[in-house]
Amino acid sequence: MKIMRRKTRVISIGNIKIGGNNPVAIQSMSKTRTSDVTGTVSQIKGLQACGCEIIRVAVKDELDARAIKDIKRQIKIPLVADIHFNWRLAVQAIESGADKIRLNPGNIYRKEEVRNVVSALKQAKRPLRIGLNSGSVKYPGARMSMPEKLAASCLEYIRLVESFKFSDIVVSLKGSDVLSTIEAYRRISKRIDYPFHLGVTATGLPFEGAIKSGIAIGVLLLEGIGDTIRISLTDTPAREIRAAKAILEATERRIFGPQIISCPTCGRCEVDLADIVKELEENISALNPRPLARAFKVAVMGCVVNGPGEAKEADLGIAFGKKDAMLFKKGKQARKVPLSQCVKLLTTEIRKNAY
Repeated sequence: MKIMRRKTRVISIGNIKIGGNNPVAIQSMSKTRTSDVTGTVSQIKGLQACGCEIIRVAVKDELDARAIKDIKRQIKIPLVADIHFNWRLAVQAIESGADKIRLNPGNIYRKEEVRNVVSALKQAKRPLRIGLNSGSVKYPGARMSMPEKLAASCLEYIRLVESFKFSDIVVSLKGSDVLSTIEAYRRISKRIDYPFHLGVTATGLPFEGAIKSGIAIGVLLLEGIGDTIRISLTDTPAREIRAAKAILEATERRIFGPQIISCPTCGRCEVDLADIVKELEENISALNPRPLARAFKVAVMGCVVNGPGEAKEADLGIAFGKKDAMLFKKGKQARKVPLSQCVKLLTTEIRKNAY
C-alpha cells in the first residue's frame, strides 16, 4: 500500500521541522506543575529518553511562564507553551524562550489579544499552534455537527491570524471520539496547507484511550494526513510515547526498533511464550535507542502450525517445540537451539543484524 502524504508547508519548532516530507514527530505533555522546574526538567528528560521529540507544558500563571527560561536551559527538545484564557501569558512565554505557542480559539479569540500574541511571535520568529478541541470549541450554529464546528471555527481563526501577515501555523482539531476527530481533519485537510498535529482529546481510561487514539490517528496517517502526534492518556506520559511509537510503526510511518511478530498462543503451545516475548522485549529496549535505518522483522512463534511459515518471512525467526526451537535466518533454517538459550541468542542476533 502506497501512502500519498498530504502536501504541507514546513514549519520549524526549535530544531525539529514538521510538515513536508519530514518524519511524523512525537509529542507529549509534561504532567508536572511548570513552575516546579526541577520536577518538570526531570520528567522531560525521561520522556526524551523514551523518544519524545517535542514537549508541551501548561502555563497557568506568570510563575509558569517565567519558569520556561530555566527549563529551556536544561533540556534539548523543543518546548511548546500551552496557553488558555490569558493572552499575556503567551507573550511572557515567548519572552522566556518557548519554541511554539498553542492558543485555544475557544478562550483566546478577541482580535486585539490575538494580534498582540502574533506580533510577539513574529518578532521572536516562533510558530503558533491553533489548537481546537471539542470541549471548548465555540461556533454559532446549533445544527452543526462537532466536526463541522471544529473545522469552521478553525478556518475562521486561521483567517484572523493570517490577517496579521503571519503563516507559521500548525493546526489541531481534536474530538473526544474517533469518528468526530477523523471527520474534522478530513474536512479541513484540503482547505489549508498547514501541518497538522493529530490527537484525540479526553480519551478516557488508559487502555481504551490508546485504542481510540490508535484508530483515529492510524486512519488519518494511512490517508497521508498528520505531521505530529500526541497520544492523550490518563496515565504517565511515558505510556503516551510508547503508544505513539507503536502507532507510527504499525502504519509504517517510522521505524524505531525491530518489529516483533509473536503468536497469541493456544493449546498447541508447549512453552511459556508470553514470558519469552516479555524478556526479549526488555532485552531489545536496552540495546539501542536509535531508530533503525530499515525495517527488521523478528518472528517468535509458539508451535509448528504457523511458526515455520512466519519465521521464514522474517529477517530472524524462531519456532518453538517442547524442549528446543528452530532458528531461522533470512527465511532459511539455521539450527536448533535449546529452550534455555533462545532469548539470549535472539538478542545477540538482533544486535548483530538490526543495528
